Parts: sequence; C-alpha cells; structure tokens
Amino acid sequence: MKEPVLEEMENAGGFGNGFHGIPGKDDFDPSAPPPFKIAEIRAAIPKHCWVKNPWMSLSYALRDIFVVVALVAAAIYFDSRTFFPLYWAAQGTMFWAIFVLGHDCGHGSFSDNPELNNVVGHILHSAILVPYHGWRISHRTHHQNHGNVENDESWVPLTEKLYKSLSYSTRLLRFTVPFPLFAYPFYLWSRSPGKQGSHFNPYSKLFTPNERKDVITSTLCWSVMAALLISLSYAIGPIQMLKLYGIPHLIFVMWLDLVTYLHHHGYEQKLPWYRGKEWSYLRGGLTTVDRDYGMFNNIHHDIGTHVIHHLFPQIPHYHLVEATKAAKPVLGKYYREPKRSGPFPIHLIKNLVRSIAEDHYVNDNGDIVYYQTDPELYKSSLSKPD
Repeated sequence: MKEPVLEEMENAGGFGNGFHGIPGKDDFDPSAPPPFKIAEIRAAIPKHCWVKNPWMSLSYALRDIFVVVALVAAAIYFDSRTFFPLYWAAQGTMFWAIFVLGHDCGHGSFSDNPELNNVVGHILHSAILVPYHGWRISHRTHHQNHGNVENDESWVPLTEKLYKSLSYSTRLLRFTVPFPLFAYPFYLWSRSPGKQGSHFNPYSKLFTPNERKDVITSTLCWSVMAALLISLSYAIGPIQMLKLYGIPHLIFVMWLDLVTYLHHHGYEQKLPWYRGKEWSYLRGGLTTVDRDYGMFNNIHHDIGTHVIHHLFPQIPHYHLVEATKAAKPVLGKYYREPKRSGPFPIHLIKNLVRSIAEDHYVNDNGDIVYYQTDPELYKSSLSKPD
C-alpha cells in the first residue's frame, strides 16, 4: 500500500508531468507570456526610486560594521555559554546583512561610482570570505539568465539525465534538509553539478579574459582575510576564533542558502523554467518570488523584495519596497504576494522542506518545464528510523 502523501502527489501529477499545483485555483498559467512589457513596469516605478545615494548606502554599511564590532566586543566581555548562542545568531545574521550590501556593490546599486562600489564591495565581501569580483560576475550571469535551465547560475535545476547520473548518496545529501543549507562554500570552489569552474580561478570558464585581473584581485583579498583569520587563531586560540567568527560564518552561509533558494523555489504553485525560444529576460524574472522575513526585512536590507530586484538590479535596496508597490498593478497575477510573517519567518521552513523534498529535476527536453519528483528519494525523505 502506498503512503498517503505519495498517493496524493501522484494524483496531483507531482511525479509524472511535474505540473503539481498547475494551473492554480484560478486557472492562472504562470508560464503564459505576460500581456505587458518590461518597459511598462519600468515606467510605473517612480523616478526617484532609481536614484542612488552613496551617503545613504555608506550609512547602511557603517551601521552594519558598527553592529558587528559591538557584538564582538560584547561576546568578549561576557564570554559566557548563555550569551554565545545569542551572539552566534545575531552575528551570523549581520554577516548576511553585510553580504547583501556587498552584493549591491556588485550590481552597482550602491552608488554610481564604480571605484567606490569595488572598494566597499571588497571590504565587505572579503571580511566574510566571499571573493567579490568572482561572485559578482557569476551573480551577474544569474541575473542575465534567471529562469533559464541551461544558462542560469544559481540553484539551477538538474536535468533528468544529470540527476540520474549522480550517486544515491549525492542525491540524498543534495535533497535532504539541512545539508543544502551548507552548499555555498562548495559552490564557490566548484559550482553546481554539471557546471565547471571556480570563483577563485581567473582562468575558470566563469570568466572572460578581460575579467581575469578583477578575479585575481578578489582572490588576493580573500587570501589576505584567510591569512588574517589564521593568524588570529594562533594569537587567541582556534576555539575562541571558532566562537567569534567560525560559527557566525556558518550561520551566514545558512542564511544565504535559505534566502537564495526560496527566492526561486518553494512557492505554493510550481513555477516554470524555460529553454530556447520560450525564455526571455522578463519571463525568467517573473519566476522569482518575494518573501517576507518579518523582523529581518530591514536588517538584511529588504532582499526579500526580489522580483523587482531581479528585473531591475540597479535599484537601491532602500527603494525596492516602494518600487514593488508601484509595479504591482502592472504585474497583476504574475506578482505573487508573499505570505506575511510574524517577527520570525518560521513559516518559510515548511516551504523550504517541501520544495527540497519534491523538486528534484526537470525533463531533458521541452522549452517550458517544471520540477519533477523522484518518488524513491521522496519516500526516503519521509522515512523515519525504527
């Protein structure tokens, strides 16, 4: 006898055609070409939303740096078992906030001055062991190809053929919570399955020849930070460095993987991925999902307002909420209103667990595809030890 959840998924089409939850309760087809153009969305956004204020951007960076330093000082002062768990959660979240500002530098939404963007971006990203230019370039590729099965860069779907070529243990690790939440460092070194290259190697396939100097600069900055951390470990002890930096960095990685995954997966209605002539910049951008992170929205600079950010990454983060509100009448049903969160976004755990358990691969062929589920792996994810 089949387990009830497995039977329900099969009846809903979750294993067969990947259209689980499609078309939706109102028969809206999210893969249909939108009846508006990107220029109409752009025109709906107030002109001041496009203005970058470098002083305001710097004030956010200084605020975050001040909080990070204050937290370190508090951890050293109190140095207690009861305080450190609070410190780890707070500092890991602040590392994530710093990452978002460095990400804005990479998009050029921090200021109109490329030199200022690069200096601040290197300081912020190197401090949390992210190679600024290496990641900036691959993230640009993600934005330019969002929603494209072959060319997207972030949390790209595996094709059925590639999925079946992976060992069972690899599949289990990739699609079992919490393991995917620790993927980012591995992605930086070796990218995703089916893709080759490293964010640290200037000769990687990720980069063009004229980008190699930038990648070398970022790799050197990353190496200096790594050397500094090693030196501090000798000076104050590896255990103290683990408590002050290592565990917060791990929590930062979990934040990054959680947020980037949920901005492209886990919506209640399955969303399309495209190939070939069916893909366009607008249709790909409309597959992204806004999320509400409760009390963390302001802390991590409204990165949850992700649809407008993906379509227009040059808009500063402090204008994204207003820009989204202005664009919603044009987007209509193509905009998916995020579920409102309490102070802590615990509602997103359900979306994450369900999506990772169900969204395994897409068809090898077809210009509009949806995630499908491997029933054996899904059943294993439901199994409980005796």
